[in-house]
Amino acid sequence: MAEEKKQVPLRLSAKLYNAIAAWAEDDFRSVNGQIEYLLTECVRQRKKNGRYVSETLDEPIELDIQ
Repeated sequence: MAEEKKQVPLRLSAKLYNAIAAWAEDDFRSVNGQIEYLLTECVRQRKKNGRYVSETLDEPIELDIQ
């Protein structure tokens, strides 16, 4: 039996969405699949070393995406 998945509403800036969409295309994934992959990798990394990937994870970032 497949694992039940939760639906989560998510709001992203257009720049961030476009960057993830381009990355997803490069990796042959859907945008949703790419977001799930990235979140899974972050959780896996945190479990591995007990820390977040970035010390400044909660700070807003400036995206220089054109």
